[in-house]
Amino acid sequence: CVDLDGTLVKSDTLLDGLCVLARSRPGRLALLPFWLARGKASLKREITARAPLDAAHLPYNEALVVYLREQAASGRRLYLSTGADHALADKVAKHLGIFEEVFASDGSTNLTGARKLRLLETRFGPGGFAYVGNSRADLPLLQASAGAMLANPVAGLRSALRHKQIPVQNVCLDRASIAASLWRALRVHQWAKNVLIFLPLLLAHAVGIGTLLQSLIAFISFSLVASGTYIVNDLLDISSDRVHATKRRRPFAAGNLSALFGAGMAVVLLAGGVLLALPLASRFMVWLLTYFCVTLAYSLYCKRIVIVDVIILSALYTLRILAGAAAASVPISDWMAGFAIFFFFSLALVKRFSELENLRARGTAPSNGRGYLVHDMEQLRAFGTASAFASIVVFTLYINNPEVRNLYHHPQRLWLLTPVLIWWLSRIWLRASRGQMNEDPVVFALTDPASLLAGIAIFLIALFSSI
Repeated sequence: CVDLDGTLVKSDTLLDGLCVLARSRPGRLALLPFWLARGKASLKREITARAPLDAAHLPYNEALVVYLREQAASGRRLYLSTGADHALADKVAKHLGIFEEVFASDGSTNLTGARKLRLLETRFGPGGFAYVGNSRADLPLLQASAGAMLANPVAGLRSALRHKQIPVQNVCLDRASIAASLWRALRVHQWAKNVLIFLPLLLAHAVGIGTLLQSLIAFISFSLVASGTYIVNDLLDISSDRVHATKRRRPFAAGNLSALFGAGMAVVLLAGGVLLALPLASRFMVWLLTYFCVTLAYSLYCKRIVIVDVIILSALYTLRILAGAAAASVPISDWMAGFAIFFFFSLALVKRFSELENLRARGTAPSNGRGYLVHDMEQLRAFGTASAFASIVVFTLYINNPEVRNLYHHPQRLWLLTPVLIWWLSRIWLRASRGQMNEDPVVFALTDPASLLAGIAIFLIALFSSI
């Protein structure tokens, strides 16, 4: 007899269903108290009916699946015994094709703990079954079984079994390091985007200990909030990520981190970012909360609207610049804001174009609900390259702005930046067209030696223009 949640499947399917419900029908979350009032079995039935999970792409404990297939091949009878709703359990059993029968919650009876033990003892007799579990709730079943087996056991379960002198016949482990999974969930490499917060300070030539400290606090605050929104996005996308070639390895989609843990971590990160921002100018707090609200709207709905999604992505980059200006209390040129809009709109389109190019190369159709088709690639390339060169035009107009002469001793030297920008943007789009670029242009820029050299060249030219 094999448990499902946390055992056969590395995640909790009830929490997974809640994430899918929050993504597909967020208004139905208001009904949760009414469903729960009728009992947990009713709650499971309602969530399973309104937010069905794809059994073929659940994060199975592969070590356990291999062991169970071996046992089935040897003639041993296998039963799926779970507190999950019968509709989901049946789909899992049908997908794996190794279980003779399914015991599960039926909308009125929540088949967990003592209820599950009574059913198994009625069916097979006391000690007439072996049991595979993972949590302390499984302890009575493991104790009453003829053979206790574990799969990804929670902390302390093994010692509890040893204390009760219950031998463990087999342990099937399939999980990544919690520290490594948490690091991936936070997406620390994406914090590089928040370096834009320092840009207004540098462009205004107002670098000082005080302003630098303010910008550093703003950077950390923004990074914490950004990581919180990344976790929220991953939780909402948990179902679609599981059918994606690479995103299925994300910690929540892969079942290496609990959705409940992720929700708690998101709250802590968001609260920490807001608290850290309290000493800064009130305008920074406005931009920080705007970033959070826009990102949440993007995750919940806007990412599925063609073109609107990339406009929002580009606006989030520009918003970081505005937040940096507010934190350091320095002005920002309208020309530079215009440059940022076109520049980052082009990079956002590179991201979508690269996703489609990778799908085209694999011969698969888009399945992430974004609304883009492989046939849209040429149009996206036209939009993206036009926006890239529009940003360069805006930058050249900025060079001729009278206020530039107040910041640079030799503003005409800034023209040297133009060929660097033309080369880098053209190279980005050329590599994307060849399918040679990561889907995230920021990750690409941070790992591409030529892009790093371009960044150094830009810094040296700006310094050369100032002296």
